[in-house]
Amino acid sequence: MLNLPMDLRFDELMIKTKFDFLMQLSHLQLLGFVVAVLAIYVLRSRKPKGCLDPENFKEFKLVKKTQLTHNASKFRFALPKPTSIFGLPVGQHIVCRGQDREGKEVIRPYTPITLDSDLGFFELVVKMYPNGRMSHYFREMKVGEYLPVKGPKGRFKYKVGQARAFGMIAGGSGITPMFQLTRGILENPKDKTNMNLIYANVTVNDILLKEELDNFAVKFPNRFKVYYVLSQPPETWNGGIGHVSKEMIQTHCPAPASDIQILRCGPPGMNKAMATHLEALGYDSEMQFEF
Repeated sequence: MLNLPMDLRFDELMIKTKFDFLMQLSHLQLLGFVVAVLAIYVLRSRKPKGCLDPENFKEFKLVKKTQLTHNASKFRFALPKPTSIFGLPVGQHIVCRGQDREGKEVIRPYTPITLDSDLGFFELVVKMYPNGRMSHYFREMKVGEYLPVKGPKGRFKYKVGQARAFGMIAGGSGITPMFQLTRGILENPKDKTNMNLIYANVTVNDILLKEELDNFAVKFPNRFKVYYVLSQPPETWNGGIGHVSKEMIQTHCPAPASDIQILRCGPPGMNKAMATHLEALGYDSEMQFEF
């Protein structure tokens, strides 16, 4: 055995000690780095808390009011921060509180046309009827005033893949839940659901969100189709005429099957008539949903 000088062995010992210390330090640093990365991943993957409360009304400030037709307007309400999300799942609606012309409280459900991807605000499209109690409140509402809202509410809870295709039958302001669902599906790259919409109104000027619906049809021609029906059409009109019929449903909605759903939303009389048509065409109760 080679007999090394004492001072050389001491130096080697010191080098080994420093090396072991540095190795321990690097392991601690690596562990700290991994913990930090995991913490960032968890925070980013956690869905931000929404602004809604299902039990208590919360007030949101009206920041913009845009007239769409002679009796319908779009209302934009600000959320607490520009980065806030509303917290409304696709397919759900909210409940709004107002006052009629006599000062009595009125509560009505509305479906926003915005999604949680729209940060800092939400929008409602409201059709205002001459004698409507909540219509009066929205008609008189001015920018800067507040709307009491609570939610989410509703029986329809959409999940990606719950249907191969949706047939949608809407009348008037009943377009809003269909529009919200259409946006939610088409703006989700993982969702491949197809949609066929029949949208009924009185005149062409009564059609709400027509520009947006037409843009969907152009951008997603194989996945979204819209068929307009008017009871008072203009002279040149290539859509449906009169009321939504069984023949229109047969032509423009997916045929009865276990993996499709027909959604409807409109005035009570229209909803009742559509239920009768759908039953006659062979759509069972599991294939239908009324908002």
